[in-house]
Amino acid sequence: MRRFDKIETKKIILRELEETDIQKVHEYASDPDVSKYVPWGPNTLKQTQEFVKMCIDYQNQKDRVDFELAVLEKKDGKLIGVCGLHISDIGNKEGWIGYCINKLYWGKGYGTDIAKTVLDIGFNQFKLHRIYATCHPSNLGSKKILQKIGMQKEGHLRKHLRFKGGWRDSLLYAILEDDYYQ
Repeated sequence: MRRFDKIETKKIILRELEETDIQKVHEYASDPDVSKYVPWGPNTLKQTQEFVKMCIDYQNQKDRVDFELAVLEKKDGKLIGVCGLHISDIGNKEGWIGYCINKLYWGKGYGTDIAKTVLDIGFNQFKLHRIYATCHPSNLGSKKILQKIGMQKEGHLRKHLRFKGGWRDSLLYAILEDDYYQ
């Protein structure tokens, strides 16, 4: 699959990122609260431009395995974040998900809707066997989302990720296709 068709739920629309999205992405990517638990940011405008360009480049991969998508609020069409599905091991049918949204939309169910929708894409469109996600141990919001969508905590990865001048732990969550279809 090269291009990703637009997907709609009751709350959100997922679509390919476009160059015109840079300013809206930068609104949250430059926010220290939003980037607190992730290895990037707060972004400069140049860093946000490079990120969006990388996501657009993904759309041209010959055998595409990286999908970073714009998340729009359905009621007004405003870009509120991005989410991703990355197929990390085609042979073992494994991928990972991620998401990031503007803090104005935290605690309103958008994160859960986004994560559920990306899981659905992974299992139903790509026929993956296992999908995982990681989060900072202090990121309570992300832990709750991953648990709500049926992921199980598989472990605590100690100091595995370079993080803003040091090393960071991560919690590892995953869900298998058998669990998803129960």
